[in-house]
Amino acid sequence: MALYSEKVMEHFRNPQNAGELADADGVGVAGNSKCGDIMKIYLKIDGGVVSDVKFETFGCGSAIASSSMATEMIKGKPLTEVLQLTNQAVAEALDGLPPHKLHCSVLAEEAVKAAVKDYCDKNNVEYPQKEK
Repeated sequence: MALYSEKVMEHFRNPQNAGELADADGVGVAGNSKCGDIMKIYLKIDGGVVSDVKFETFGCGSAIASSSMATEMIKGKPLTEVLQLTNQAVAEALDGLPPHKLHCSVLAEEAVKAAVKDYCDKNNVEYPQKEK
């Protein structure tokens, strides 16, 4: 059995939304000092909706794939939906991650939520509540 799913390998080899957004409305960073992975998520917000998203990730293939998948999952979504993103959803969308790599999906969730918080703080916008 392969260590990584085809989806993980695809997002690692051909990451979606990689790069920097120079005019980002919100930027979130998450890192894990134990493994050395660092993710930076850039959000462009228009009318409470993520109109564009980019990422820069320094880390392993699982970290890059998790960043790529997370950006695909939140693009075009309202902030209330973006805040529903979980590390489990990212890992499931990638058809699973090895147990010792699940922290990569956690970093993706944390970086996305930090970017939303940064946007809210910079624009004096109330942090949206998650939809139930």
